[in-house]
Amino acid sequence: MDNELLNRCAELIYREAAYLDEKRWSEWLALYAEDAEFWLPAWNAEANPTSDPQSQLSLIYYNSRAGLEDRIWRIQSGKSLASDPLIRTCHMITNLRLTGTAKEGHPCVNSHWQVYVYRPAQRRSSSYFGFYEHLLRRESDGLRIAGKKIILLNDEIETALDINHV
Repeated sequence: MDNELLNRCAELIYREAAYLDEKRWSEWLALYAEDAEFWLPAWNAEANPTSDPQSQLSLIYYNSRAGLEDRIWRIQSGKSLASDPLIRTCHMITNLRLTGTAKEGHPCVNSHWQVYVYRPAQRRSSSYFGFYEHLLRRESDGLRIAGKKIILLNDEIETALDINHV
């Protein structure tokens, strides 16, 4: 049973990455539950990321899908300096593993990731890497992302980060 569940979770996480790379924004948003938390903590010490998005610094934090919807609207409208011109990305995800279940039996999946970013305007490439923690929720039509925590290991960045950089 764990293998079957891991395969379903992995398929969702891989699809999320593909939708970001392909700029399929509506389909990407549909993977998230209405109350999904999207969190990229900052580092408060050399070895410790911040642990509370309400009282400590975060590089990105949205406490629901509504925040992600607003972000996508800004990207699509051209009103985001961080995403104009639009970058090209390639998300690579590996080492997916079920790390337990949260309340009500929802699966938690940890993985490693790397994103290659190309900025056409500067003709420059960069990459970001780290760890993902996905909390998934079983809903009537399948699994949804209820929480995504992103640990960015190379946090010395040359520009503003956006949701598709990580």
